[in-house]
Amino acid sequence: MSENTMSHDVLITTAFLNPGDEVDMLLRGAGLTTHHEPNPAALSETDRRALLAPTRAIIAGTQPLTASDLASAPNLQIVVRTGVGYDSVDVAAASAQGVPVCITAGANRQAVAEHVFALMLGVARRVPENIANLAAGSWQQITGRELRGATLGVLGLGSIGKAVATIAAGFGMKVIAYDPYFDEAFAAANNIARAELDDVLAQADFVTLHLFLDDSTRNLINAERLRLMKNDAILVNTARGGIVDEAAVVDAVRAGEIGGAALDVFEQEPLPADSPLLHTPGILATTHVAGATREARGESGRMAAANVITVLAGGAAQFVVNPAHQEAVA
Repeated sequence: MSENTMSHDVLITTAFLNPGDEVDMLLRGAGLTTHHEPNPAALSETDRRALLAPTRAIIAGTQPLTASDLASAPNLQIVVRTGVGYDSVDVAAASAQGVPVCITAGANRQAVAEHVFALMLGVARRVPENIANLAAGSWQQITGRELRGATLGVLGLGSIGKAVATIAAGFGMKVIAYDPYFDEAFAAANNIARAELDDVLAQADFVTLHLFLDDSTRNLINAERLRLMKNDAILVNTARGGIVDEAAVVDAVRAGEIGGAALDVFEQEPLPADSPLLHTPGILATTHVAGATREARGESGRMAAANVITVLAGGAAQFVVNPAHQEAVA
């Protein structure tokens, strides 16, 4: 690693951000120096430490930021995830170090919500199967199902879950939802019925996940809970891979215990080419692209840059997920 790559204010590991783009120009326009490294895990330990040592801010993608990484960045003042998931960051270590971990809340809300329906329609209308058959020279008019009149179960009625519920109304779907911090006012205004987790699974024709990944949600959708679902119900996950027991989903689809599944996120990313998720009829998989629109990525990058510029100029961080960090530095 050359000397000039070890002198920067802002380390950018988000793969869709590049030198010379809008975000880079915003940061440089504020007098900050930048370094882009979309795959820091591929560096040697020595180079990784050298990369982190001068860093005052990290605009992070999905690459893990471990306690060791954070300890290698003694000048670090802020971490911003370009997205809403932050399970890739060791938040406890950041808090102990007095570093706020932030997200770009709301930036990809619409993008993810729209992708949910792309996935639901893809499985419900058996689009991948139809395309494959046609490409193989077979003209089969496969029967699908409509969304209108179906019950949509939303697990996690946060920002994205609410956007999904709003779109569902346009399809004429009935919406039921579970959330540990249920927004009664929003539900009442949008005709959403509150239900417990297992009841949502049992009643819904489509189930969509919008929960954070933590110890309470890891493998939340397991074999036992999949058996609660209707045998023609479709599961959609655009949240985090660890929420779903992937092997159990494959088994459930193959056994006809559920009608199908559509997954955009996985426990291991990239997903291995030999994964049964890619080779099981009734399962549709996409490459963690629910939030990957020009609009969402642009807004996410701008929000991250603005937060970094504010903090490095002495201001307060926005959209902090570890407010306890303030106690660590008090």
